Amino acid sequence: MNMLDIKFIKENASQIKKTAQDKKINIDIDHLLSVNENRVKLISEIQKIKTEQNKLSKVKPDPETLEKLRKFKSEIVTLKEKLDSIEEECLDLMVKVPTIPSPDVPFGKDDSENIEIYRWGEPTKFDFEPKSHIELAENLDLIDFTRGSKVAGYRGYYVKNEAVMLQMGLMMYALDKLIKKGFTPVIPPTLVKEFVLFGSGYFSSRKYNPKVDEVYKIENDEEKNPDGTISKESKFLVGTAEPSILAYYSDETLEEKDLPMKICGFSQCYRSEIGSYGKNTKGIYRVHEFMKIEQVGITHANTEEAEKIHQELRDVAKEIHEDLGIPYRELIICTGDLSAGKYKQYDIEAWIPSMNSYGETGSASNFLDWQSRRLNVKYRDKDATNYVYMLNSTAIPSPRMLIAIIENYQQKDGTILVPKVLRQYVGKEIISLKK
Repeated sequence: MNMLDIKFIKENASQIKKTAQDKKINIDIDHLLSVNENRVKLISEIQKIKTEQNKLSKVKPDPETLEKLRKFKSEIVTLKEKLDSIEEECLDLMVKVPTIPSPDVPFGKDDSENIEIYRWGEPTKFDFEPKSHIELAENLDLIDFTRGSKVAGYRGYYVKNEAVMLQMGLMMYALDKLIKKGFTPVIPPTLVKEFVLFGSGYFSSRKYNPKVDEVYKIENDEEKNPDGTISKESKFLVGTAEPSILAYYSDETLEEKDLPMKICGFSQCYRSEIGSYGKNTKGIYRVHEFMKIEQVGITHANTEEAEKIHQELRDVAKEIHEDLGIPYRELIICTGDLSAGKYKQYDIEAWIPSMNSYGETGSASNFLDWQSRRLNVKYRDKDATNYVYMLNSTAIPSPRMLIAIIENYQQKDGTILVPKVLRQYVGKEIISLKK
């Protein structure tokens, strides 16, 4: 479990303190360094005693020597107990240490101070009173919210008829584009071990916290191992393909020549949406289960290279919105809305007519080595072994892009025009009420 290098933290303490303050992270860096200093001292003490113990063990035993050996053994046990306690505290503190953001990340107190840096297209204008995706989907029998709630509970839904082909068409269109751009496609596991979500930063601390983490935990004490023993290890459902893809290389050392890597993953996504109650709860804007194509970049420990790949991931997402003809804007995320591990983040927001505003359809984040240290992913060059840099970006999510298409492409007669690039998947130009 590797976090930021303690030497780096010590040498950059003042900057990390400011970063923690800007990112609203409650951590006492001075206390962390003090705890680590005590940890180092204890390790040194234990090593000294072990050295003396080894010397005495080679001497012909006599009562005095045996007594000293017993004393050394007892002292080591006591010191190791103290060390275990201190190391636990040190790790709890280390996981909170934030990545210092890029110099061009704007300072801001919260998401209200994120800055729009790019806009494509103009908000859709209608010469009639437009309907919401809820009205349109129900009128055309594209989404069943009532039976979805009956079967799956709050925010459950069934996607039906042409909407199925629209949704699957979105996924296939994005995959086709990414593969042509040199991405390796994968369908990763969506049921994963705890370290996967800790390593990628989806836990707020070292362990899963059901009160804060928007993650579903699956407990199955009856799962049998190949040797017949019962496994009691908890599993978790991922909220995106990113954690599974990043963990693919956990505890591995890659070859320099294999970097950079660009991977795209299709997955079903699950989010408990803790704390979102009352926020965009109608329709499919904020749901517990959906599909997504995620992009992942793995680079050398080179900020310039990572920034280049970050731009490539962003460009793909923007290009998909433009191909679909959906007006959108791009934001750079300010310090107060930037999570602990992120060096830089951009969000893309599509125009949602029923909201009369833009709604997030993806984000692109550069973590540098924050995730790779946790997952222990390195690469070997001619001089040394380094941690890789890791990046991710949404290519396309199913529910919100479905909303954007249904609402922006609605016609006066209540039908929906299918975007040209998706017609090959849907099999028609216009979605109308079945007769």
